[in-house]
Amino acid sequence: MSIAMNRRAFVNGAVAVAGAAAVSPLLAACGSGSSSTKGGTNTKSGLAAALPDYQASTSLKPDIPSVAGAAGAFTDPGFLSYPANPVSTVQGTPGKGGSYTAVTPLWGTMPSPNNSYYQAMNKALGVHLTMKPANGNDYATIVPTMTASKKLPDWIQLPSWWNAGFNVGALAGTQLADLTPYLSGGKIKKYPNLAAMPTGAWQAGAWEDKIYGIPSFATGMALAGAVFFRADVLGAKGITADQITSADDLWNLGKELTDAKRGVWAFDDVWTYLYPAWGLPAKFTVEKGKLIHKYEMPEFLEALDWHYRLAKAGYVHPDSLAGDTNNGTARFYAGKALIEGGGTGAWNLSDYQSGVAANKNYRRGAFNVISADGRSRPQTFLSPSTSIISYLNAKLKGDQIEELLSVANYLAAPYGSTEYTQVVYGVEGTHHTMVNGVPTYTDEGKKTAQQQTYPFLASAPQVVSNPGADLVTKDYTGWQARTAKSVYKPVFWNMNITVPKRYATADAAQAVEDAIKDCCHGIKNVSDVQSAISSWKSSGGEQVINWYRTAVLEKYGTGQ
Repeated sequence: MSIAMNRRAFVNGAVAVAGAAAVSPLLAACGSGSSSTKGGTNTKSGLAAALPDYQASTSLKPDIPSVAGAAGAFTDPGFLSYPANPVSTVQGTPGKGGSYTAVTPLWGTMPSPNNSYYQAMNKALGVHLTMKPANGNDYATIVPTMTASKKLPDWIQLPSWWNAGFNVGALAGTQLADLTPYLSGGKIKKYPNLAAMPTGAWQAGAWEDKIYGIPSFATGMALAGAVFFRADVLGAKGITADQITSADDLWNLGKELTDAKRGVWAFDDVWTYLYPAWGLPAKFTVEKGKLIHKYEMPEFLEALDWHYRLAKAGYVHPDSLAGDTNNGTARFYAGKALIEGGGTGAWNLSDYQSGVAANKNYRRGAFNVISADGRSRPQTFLSPSTSIISYLNAKLKGDQIEELLSVANYLAAPYGSTEYTQVVYGVEGTHHTMVNGVPTYTDEGKKTAQQQTYPFLASAPQVVSNPGADLVTKDYTGWQARTAKSVYKPVFWNMNITVPKRYATADAAQAVEDAIKDCCHGIKNVSDVQSAISSWKSSGGEQVINWYRTAVLEKYGTGQ
């Protein structure tokens, strides 16, 4: 399966491995935990002046065009087949013979140094780029060692979920190069493939109103996830997504679908992806100029009460209530749990193949965004446009930065282009062959090209493509198009806030989050969560809210 087909799955999987806070996309966008003012928040006006001008690529025509949504969001285009006649988007060789080193995380088998794929890539790029992938499971400790000794490579990938641990805010401008002079405004036209990156993706790598990061795996509509359902099972009962418009509708589904005697329950865990239905934000909202944490909102308790009662009603799979998350997907495939929450990366060719292996009629679906009361306007918040961001070393000279930006422009070539095929699949006949019109890795390609390294430095914006499973592409793009109408930018979206270390524990509020999980599993009740919130507020929660109010909201606004 191609990297393109599995990008959403990869990103979600990498986040899970890294322990990222998927519950709160804001945490992934926050800056370092340093008490230093270096690497502070972006301002709305300052950032606007620094951001590159966006120019969508027109090199390839998708089968399912992107759809514009609310809040500047736009859906990922869909391709039902791999382009039969790839076009070239880069003229000549981007590099000028420079020699550089690059470090990226890798969750997989380490390819051998100077392998045939790396050699082919260096020839195509016109540089000698020594790739040094590092074990993704150890990356959180590897990078700080480099920064402490000020021995960063020329090019490095710093996933945003580790911004705090890596102290990226403080590294920006000291060890990481400022790219604003090369990319701001119309200057990015020199690099048209980079110009096709969604604006929000550049914001994710911006610090103190300057552009530092180069995005990969970017999307115009990033979401925390969805509430999925077994479309084949529900469809056989005449139940479709558009019939579900409220929490009551979901509750009734729980009653209708659960049959414990047959080992079937309606629900697995859904809290993380369903709580926005009660009008709850990612973390903060602003009402009449006042900053309010979601824990302080009465709707938060209403959402908790619904999930607690759902667990007590017996509509949630017992293994899920016991905290077994590892086998959730298996329960879904087996039809033991028919509704589950999850990242959108689950919706791909691999999922379809695994599901069909368990049940030939398998089909994944996702409910539309709903409002819990069925009357309010359905809304859900956007996540950062990417969490995969690379940076250049501040020690590089101007001509070296320009050379590597030209290389990044090649790596970011659109899906199905000549350059994209080279980057993702390597050389035809050596690293891949065409099978039914789809590039398919050879044994050599599996060892070298399939192990993602270059795409971590820069890559094309996301597309939806599942050759051989058109239904998956149509279903997912259709859901995106419906969902795009209901998205909004949450407070402090992509502002890269640097939270002082003294507030890090309170900001994470782990004791509250643990109580929430227990409540949703029917172990603790709502009053127990209220007690946890009270303890959190008195032991630092009030202070961290006040810090966000005075240090961010009053100085920089909401970012919207």
